Amino acid sequence: MAIDALVARILAAEDDVSASVIDAVHQLLDDSSVDASAAPKSVAEAAALVGLSTHTLRYYEHQRLVRPARNASGYRQYTEAELRRLVFLTRMRVSGMTIQDLKRYVALAEAGPSTVPERRQIMLEQRARIRRQLRELALALETTEYKIRTYDGHPEG
Repeated sequence: MAIDALVARILAAEDDVSASVIDAVHQLLDDSSVDASAAPKSVAEAAALVGLSTHTLRYYEHQRLVRPARNASGYRQYTEAELRRLVFLTRMRVSGMTIQDLKRYVALAEAGPSTVPERRQIMLEQRARIRRQLRELALALETTEYKIRTYDGHPEG
């Protein structure tokens, strides 16, 4: 499936994280499904696709998190591999991973298969942080729901 369709499926999900959406994320992050023949995207197209600003993409490039090639005119060209990395980066940033941790992860990924144990450890630590955030958010939601009920209202959902 084309990266555009996978990203559209993920972004259209909003509050519904169904098995279909999770499957789309898995497909999107699976480098073995990269279509090398797919036409590269400009910085504006890539930014629109992944929901970032062109400024953020340039910042990620400056931080060496992505390295898009340039065409004969000097314009950035984002291949499917870079777009997939951008999706990974945006999901990790949403979950609170720092730029420093992302730089470390990307450097390890680019160093090859021998770094898999260290990359796995980074992801295990990130999972623990996300789970902690989810518990904190669940408590914050419950607190909010309680306050709504105390004002003689009822939660919307």
